[in-house]
Amino acid sequence: MDEKGRIAKEYYVREKKTRKKKKITFSPNVRKTIEDYLRGYKGFLSRPLFLSAKKTKNGDDRAISREQAWKILSGAAKRIGITESIGTHTLRKTFGYHAYHSGVPIEYLQELFNHVEPRVTLRYIGIMQEELDDIYLKLNL
Repeated sequence: MDEKGRIAKEYYVREKKTRKKKKITFSPNVRKTIEDYLRGYKGFLSRPLFLSAKKTKNGDDRAISREQAWKILSGAAKRIGITESIGTHTLRKTFGYHAYHSGVPIEYLQELFNHVEPRVTLRYIGIMQEELDDIYLKLNL
């Protein structure tokens, strides 16, 4: 949020594994959801979105950990009957899978995920050889 209480259009994060800085652009739907989530909040505007019960050493608000996010997602999945393991990484892969199937070029997803080759991205998002074979069959060239 900015000083006027508007939700930012983008967010920058440093990836833990690669240490690369990455820009994440928020869609209007995401900004609206964050706005609804924070409706009525009058505190420190640049606080973490999802607060941990724990504080930093100097008493500031602290974001939930990756592990806590996993516990929350996993618990929610179990409550609605999903038996497979679900976590933050599952959401990342699922995003890529659905983006690919909605027509996003694999090269864009490769860049988004910081993969070195398109085949790494295809494997990462679960596109199996049979699905690739179906492309040739459907095109019938």
